Amino acid sequence: MIERYTGQEMGRIWSLENRYRKFLDVEILAAEAWARLGLIPGEAAEKIASNATFDVRRIEELEKETRHDVVAFTRCVAESLGEESRFFHYGLTSYDIVDTALSVLLCEAAGLLDQELNRLEEALKEQALKYKDTAMVGRTHGVHAEPTSLGLKFALWLAEVQRGRKRLQQAKEAVRVGKISGAVGNFAHSDPFIEEYVCERLGLEPDPVSTQVLQRDRHGEFVGVLALIGATLEKIALEVRNLQRTETRELEEPFYSGQKGSSAMPHKKNPVTCEQVCGLARLLRGYATTALENVALWHERDISHSSVERVILPDSTIVTDHLIRQMTRVVSELKVNHQKLEENLALTGGLIYSQRVLLELVESGLSREEAYDLVQRLALQSWEEGFSFKELLSGEAKIMERLDQNKLEDCFDPSYYLRRVEYIYRRLGLA
Repeated sequence: MIERYTGQEMGRIWSLENRYRKFLDVEILAAEAWARLGLIPGEAAEKIASNATFDVRRIEELEKETRHDVVAFTRCVAESLGEESRFFHYGLTSYDIVDTALSVLLCEAAGLLDQELNRLEEALKEQALKYKDTAMVGRTHGVHAEPTSLGLKFALWLAEVQRGRKRLQQAKEAVRVGKISGAVGNFAHSDPFIEEYVCERLGLEPDPVSTQVLQRDRHGEFVGVLALIGATLEKIALEVRNLQRTETRELEEPFYSGQKGSSAMPHKKNPVTCEQVCGLARLLRGYATTALENVALWHERDISHSSVERVILPDSTIVTDHLIRQMTRVVSELKVNHQKLEENLALTGGLIYSQRVLLELVESGLSREEAYDLVQRLALQSWEEGFSFKELLSGEAKIMERLDQNKLEDCFDPSYYLRRVEYIYRRLGLA
C-alpha cells in the first residue's frame, strides 16, 4: 500500500497549541528573570509558573474582539491567574514573545528535518555500496557518453544530501536566537539580563542587535536552505523519471499492488511520486523568494512579514519533510533493471568507447588531430549507417597498423571505466 504522509510530527510543531505553549514558556522565564532581579515579587513569578494556563478556543474568542493574537493570548492567560497577572508580560512587547518562540519552533522543525535527511542519507549510502560495480552508460546532454557506475549516481546524490544537512545546521544556527529587547530593540523597559536568562534557558543565543523583531535575513536563509534541499530532491526525482522512460527503463520508482497508473490505460506505470517531488520543489522555491521579500521592513519593523510567515514557515518545513520522506521511500525501494542497463550499454554498438580508442592511437604515436578525425569519421559512419563501431575500426588499416586485435578488444571493456570508483568512494568515506 502506498504510504500516505500525514505530517503529524511536523504538524504538531506548528499547531496553535504548541505555538502558544512556546509563548507561555517565554513569558514564564521572563517573569522568573524579573524576580531574580528583584523587580517583581518572587511569589508572583512562582504563581505565574505554577498556575498560568491558556485555552486555544478562548484565545480565538478574544482575538475576534482584540484583533491581536498576542493580546488575546495574554488576556486568556490572565484569566487563569490572580493578582500576579499584572506582572505577566511585564516590560515586554509582542515580538519579544513571538520571535523568540518562533526561533524555538524553527529549531524543533530543523531537528526533525535533520532526522529525516539522515534516513535518506543511509538509504543512498546503502544503494551506493550495493551498485558500486554495476556498469551503466553515462549520459551528457541526454546522449550516451561513456560507461560509468550506477553506484556513483547514488554516491553523487549522497554527497549533495550531506551538504544539505550541513547547510540546514548552519541555517538552524542562524535562527537559533532570541530577543527580549523591547518595542524598538533598545532595552528601554527591559534589563538585558531578561533576554540572556530567557535565551539560555531555551537553548538560544541573544541576538546581538535587533529592532522590535529578529531580522528576517535569518529566516530568509532558513527557507532558502529548505528550497535548496528541495532542489536536490528534485534532481534525484528527475533522474529517476528520465531513467524510467519506456525507451530507457533502467530504474523505476516503486509500484505497489493495487496501484493504478492511469484511469484509461491499464499498462501504465507512471513515476507519480517523483513527479510530485519535482512539482512541490517549485513551491519551496516560491517560498524562498517570499522569505527574501520579508527582509526589508519599514523602520524598526512593520507587519508585512507576519501574515506571510504564518503560511511559508509551517508549510515550507512540512513540504520539505514530506519530500524527504517520499524520496527516502523511492530510493530504498527503487527497482533496478539490470537487463536494460546491459542493453543500453551496448545500444550504440560500441560508440561509447571512442575516446579510449582515440587515446590508444595517440599513445601509439599518431597526432591527436589525425587520430580524432579518423575515429570520428568511423564513429559517424557507425552512427548513421548502423554498422558495428568495433568492426569498422578493425577494417581500417591505419588503425590496425597501430593497434592489434587484443588491444582493440581491450578498448571495449566497460570495467576499465570503473577502475577508479573505489578512489571516489574513499574520498566520500564509503570505502
